[in-house]
Amino acid sequence: MSETPAQMWRELVSADPSRPFVTSYDQTGGRVELSRATFDNWVSKTSNMLVDGFGVQPGDRVAVALPVHWQALVWLASCWSVGAVAEVVAGSAFPEGAQVAVADADRLEAALDSGADEVVGTSLHPLGLPLAEVPPMVTDYSVEVRGHGDHFSPYPVDPDGPALRTDAGERTGSELTAGAREWARRWELSDGDRAVLLAEPDSPLGQLGPGAELLLAPVAAGVPVVLAPFWSTDPELVWKRLESERVTVALEGFGAGATQLLGLPEELRRVALS
Repeated sequence: MSETPAQMWRELVSADPSRPFVTSYDQTGGRVELSRATFDNWVSKTSNMLVDGFGVQPGDRVAVALPVHWQALVWLASCWSVGAVAEVVAGSAFPEGAQVAVADADRLEAALDSGADEVVGTSLHPLGLPLAEVPPMVTDYSVEVRGHGDHFSPYPVDPDGPALRTDAGERTGSELTAGAREWARRWELSDGDRAVLLAEPDSPLGQLGPGAELLLAPVAAGVPVVLAPFWSTDPELVWKRLESERVTVALEGFGAGATQLLGLPEELRRVALS
């Protein structure tokens, strides 16, 4: 039977809510760890904001102009929970006429120019601080999302409807989940693994892959993910952090090649979309 990314996510949360899901480092070495339950709380709040605050319905389009960051993963999961199509924005090339556009501070003007019904900005601050400046007609995500409910029941979504659009094309929900399970099998991921996605701090969300495989394959296998910026000037520091996180697998950012440049130890398995 076909399934959606939201159903696969619910299965993961139900299995063990307290287990870590994503650990995120910033450029200064600041660390934030979110359990499955905590991440799901952010997904629920964001989903409620999309539905109750912006009136998003299944099939509506949400343009996501964020780098690889835990909040970006929240937005993808929230889109799939409400049945919206997540459109990954490359650079500042926003699609025209999306119902919602979410962007980091540097791309808010482009988001406003896109003609989206609603524009949401996020500071991506590790402690969730508001934007330093909020342009007119922009909703500050860090402020607005906190007022929405902690629980959201995913809509009954057609698994064969569009769920993700990237430069590589469009994928349905069933294609995303089937691809995730296939890559998890091919990479031999298990719930005893802990994966790291190494990328530059401003790496585009497209590095998750044309089917968001570097997010969804770990979800399918129950694997916690560490988001670590690519400290190209200090590979030794990278490895020390990964040792402390007990990382076993390095996920090759789609089109990035970061792990080869870092020269990581051989005991760390490397997997890539190829």
